[in-house]
Amino acid sequence: MRVFGAARSACHLLAGRRTGLVNPDDVRRVITRNTILISVMHANNETGTIQPIEECAGIAREHGVPFHTDVAQSVGKIPTRIDQLGVDLLSIAGHKLYAPKGMGALYVRAGTRLESLVHGAGHEGGRRAGTESVILTAALGTACALAGDLRSMETVRGLRDQFWASLRAHLGDRVVLNGHPERRLPNTLNVSFVERIGSDILAALEGITASTGSACHSGRVELSPVLRAMGIPERVGMGAVRFSLGRTTAADEIAEVVERIATFLQPSAGGGAV
Repeated sequence: MRVFGAARSACHLLAGRRTGLVNPDDVRRVITRNTILISVMHANNETGTIQPIEECAGIAREHGVPFHTDVAQSVGKIPTRIDQLGVDLLSIAGHKLYAPKGMGALYVRAGTRLESLVHGAGHEGGRRAGTESVILTAALGTACALAGDLRSMETVRGLRDQFWASLRAHLGDRVVLNGHPERRLPNTLNVSFVERIGSDILAALEGITASTGSACHSGRVELSPVLRAMGIPERVGMGAVRFSLGRTTAADEIAEVVERIATFLQPSAGGGAV
């Protein structure tokens, strides 16, 4: 967005509701005769909330505006068929579906005009000059073929729900869910530990990889822009942690994480209170 602003292009940023869900009516409302592109990510990378892409793309099509979606988070987890989404542009990132880092892909619907990203040669249909990596391309293709089988995601969803239920059983109203309770990725669980600091909780989970919804700058903790846009109070959002489950995650691993969190957040343990 900063790039567009520097180019003196007008940008409209749509805030999601409390669940992070974009309202298609808001998309319709901000379209003008000068609108050249609408971009909505398929699923949010922090909360996993799944956006109504089909509806938003349909609105864009009514107004003759190209529509882009980023399915980096959702591909391999939920259906991402272009013909169903109805988009003109769709981007993916290889490392999000077990392919090597440094490789991605962009689908461009026939007839959609794009300015070249890198000039100088005719690679990538004239859109990006530079020799492609055959190895990375083959690896991405193989990963995409394997990711098309979504049957294991139901198992992942079950583990995710078990994770959330166990946290609630141990902590009650001291833990809250961030994001839509139903329209979210099967592998994503973003929760806030009320009146705690997410980074303190992560520090206590050595060997567990997760991410926090707050950042520390010069000794000051700042709320994630995503959670802030959703209207999450600081006393809640500062304790946000995102857990991402994979196809190999096991039930005993979930149980261990819950137990370690519950132990850390015992009143006598301190647990990084705000």
